[in-house]
Amino acid sequence: MKEIDQIKLFDFLLKHKVENFIGVPDSTMKHFINKGLKLKKIIISTREEEAIGIATGMTLSGSKSLVFMQNAGFGNSISTITSLVQMYKIPLIFLIGWRGYLSSDAPEHLLLGKIQPDILKLLGIKTKILNSKNWKKSAQWALKHTDNGNMCALIIRREFHD
Repeated sequence: MKEIDQIKLFDFLLKHKVENFIGVPDSTMKHFINKGLKLKKIIISTREEEAIGIATGMTLSGSKSLVFMQNAGFGNSISTITSLVQMYKIPLIFLIGWRGYLSSDAPEHLLLGKIQPDILKLLGIKTKILNSKNWKKSAQWALKHTDNGNMCALIIRREFHD
């Protein structure tokens, strides 16, 4: 996603009452994260499971939360997602940077990048892949999903190299 679209996505979610943005930084969504940091609305965690725990607590206290992470971190957090978020039906939005989407990405990201859509499908996590044309409609979809008490995932493809 382009820089301007990541910034618009952050602003849109904030405007629509997502109060908590917690996660592990990923350069795929650096503009989204930078916008949140400038507004002092981002909580950086050391691990994805920690981010999910913090977001769960905040959500249970009555405020909407989004957890951001790279897809490798999503892989690390599957147990926390299944044994906490899914089991107790915590309505979180996951924003996941999709490393390994391009076959020219770093080699350590290729296998997980290849199977990422299958993992989400196997876990039963409803997902939308964001781009510059659909980000607003997808964000509205995610907000509706959480309003109905469900978790979901928004995916940002890694389409560049650092």
